[in-house]
Amino acid sequence: MSRTSTSDFQFKIPIIGDGGVGKTTLTHRYLHGLFKESYHLTIGVDFFLKKLEIDGKKVSLQIWDFAGEEKFRFLLPGVINGANGTIFMFDITRYGSFENLPNWLDVFNKANENHNQAVPALLVGSKTDLAGIRTVPPKEAKEFARDNNFISYIECSSKSGENVEELFKTITKIMMEKVK
Repeated sequence: MSRTSTSDFQFKIPIIGDGGVGKTTLTHRYLHGLFKESYHLTIGVDFFLKKLEIDGKKVSLQIWDFAGEEKFRFLLPGVINGANGTIFMFDITRYGSFENLPNWLDVFNKANENHNQAVPALLVGSKTDLAGIRTVPPKEAKEFARDNNFISYIECSSKSGENVEELFKTITKIMMEKVK
């Protein structure tokens, strides 16, 4: 976290999870309020900036949309270095994306240990607009979040916009509290 002349707070937030879970869609919905059915696969990492105000403070978020393919996982420790908060994302309709969270979490925890940092993480289940074909029960996701020290578990839909603003506000408020 750094303070700049235009922002009271500047935070780095990587978004981590398997390919196709909706990381890019979530980012674009949050930044532009738009939903696009498909995006090109992220190669490595994409970087975005969002300025907002929370509790009267100007905040600048650096959102790092990390590629979900395993071949890019070696880049993750560098992306996590200096992070202030992290969003772990899985698709509630693809159980495999939920089952892979421990692999992502392992890299995340080792990187935090190597960089001597403690980064709060939020667990997000995406695609609630497809709840009719859900394969990950909410109870199981909540238990995983609790058992792995996530700050919270939130479900969202980039298509409908459900909880998109809320999940970014949640992680931002946690990061703000951490630096007080």
